[in-house]
Amino acid sequence: MAKPIMLQGTMSNAGKSLLTAALCRVFRQDGHSVAPFKSQNMALNSFVTRDGLEMGRAQVMQAEAAGIEPEALMNPILLKPTTDRGSQVIVNGRVRGDMRAADYFKYKKDLIPEITAAYNELARRFDIIVIEGAGSPVELNLKADDIVNMGLARLTRSPVLLVGDIDRGGIFAQLLGTLMLLEPDERAAVKGLIVNKFRGDRRLFDDGVKILERRSGKPVAGVVPYTDVDIDDEDSLSERLENKRAAAVDIAAVRLPRISNFTDLDAFARYGAPVRYVSRAEELGRPDLLIIPGTKSTLSDMRWLKERGLASAINALAAGGTPVFGICGGYQIMGKKISDRDGTEGGGQEWGLGLLDTETVFRAEKTLTQKKVRFNGLEGFFSCLSGTEARGYEIHMGETVSRERPLFEDGGGSIRGGAAGCYLHGVFDDAAGAIVRALTDGRGLSVGEIPDARAYKELQYDKLAETVRKSLDMELIYKILREGI
Repeated sequence: MAKPIMLQGTMSNAGKSLLTAALCRVFRQDGHSVAPFKSQNMALNSFVTRDGLEMGRAQVMQAEAAGIEPEALMNPILLKPTTDRGSQVIVNGRVRGDMRAADYFKYKKDLIPEITAAYNELARRFDIIVIEGAGSPVELNLKADDIVNMGLARLTRSPVLLVGDIDRGGIFAQLLGTLMLLEPDERAAVKGLIVNKFRGDRRLFDDGVKILERRSGKPVAGVVPYTDVDIDDEDSLSERLENKRAAAVDIAAVRLPRISNFTDLDAFARYGAPVRYVSRAEELGRPDLLIIPGTKSTLSDMRWLKERGLASAINALAAGGTPVFGICGGYQIMGKKISDRDGTEGGGQEWGLGLLDTETVFRAEKTLTQKKVRFNGLEGFFSCLSGTEARGYEIHMGETVSRERPLFEDGGGSIRGGAAGCYLHGVFDDAAGAIVRALTDGRGLSVGEIPDARAYKELQYDKLAETVRKSLDMELIYKILREGI
């Protein structure tokens, strides 16, 4: 059976996901077979595995760092928020249903056998399992029947590394306060502390390390610097979503209230064109390209676009010649009408932007599939993509009927002039370079060589692992692994 080690954080966005990926990479480099595991993930960024199952993208990223194929076993429970009080519950890659938060809180203990079975299957096949917790382990009102932090550490008999985010301040209160609020057996499971996202001269925190160790009785396993790597972010706390500054090539995306799979747009940054996000009409300006990304709640986000004046502003941009591309829910929004007769998203219908002659009807069954496509022989701005291949995956509950020219040779997607859309998440991983090059043509700007997306990712994982390996006491980490709890 595998040796487990778990990273828990003092808060959301403390850096657990990246540190988990880093350890997966380090252990792999050291010759071990390793897999990530997170029992419960709440995120709108998801992925479809080769066998058609849905899982959180954070564990996909960690599996890539470990050099293995992503499996839904690595994230047996995925919660995708549909409202402020409810989520779609996905168990072992399949939709179990929509639940209000209060109902799920009562139900989650029933999922322990499925979590245990998923973990045990991975533990049977790998040398090491790197487990990621969620949020904070001391949300005292939510600790009953915990299945993702200390409750999971107890189930898997996993030693814990507690991660604090010094960049957000209060590192002593974060780490020492969390330890103070843990139960004695939980505190004993914590075998080391990690200070994450440190900026500046590491030597200036030497006294801080001594204070933490003296007051906690725990070793500080490392002080990890703020690391600039281009790796998928997990959720809506991502700093990328806060970017409002236009680059030399101005690509704007609408930050929808229920934005999903915004990682679809990360590829543009590799070519010096990081996407800026807008949530008000006055922020739109005149971008070179406008993208409407995916959303978990197409109907409500369509209403939001109208209420904010963004719908009319987008139509005005398109009429003025700005190319517009929609992905998944964004593709549905670009059409004429969206209908939900079965109440999949709460029922009702909305008129879309009308940029494409399409109509979408929601169904109860979700489409989950990986795809490889080739762009059609296209005209207008998107002719820059003609004949190129793209690979990705589809996750959607709507069926779209199109009366437009298909975007892909297999008949998928739609295009009319400078308006195009499709269901394929990851469509820009292979296409972003061609789009940026088309936008820079004749403007005296240089894109440079277009890197292979997969080779680029591998370099980023190696860079992350190198930084973390230098920053952590790996002898201590391996000792914790050997001795367990």
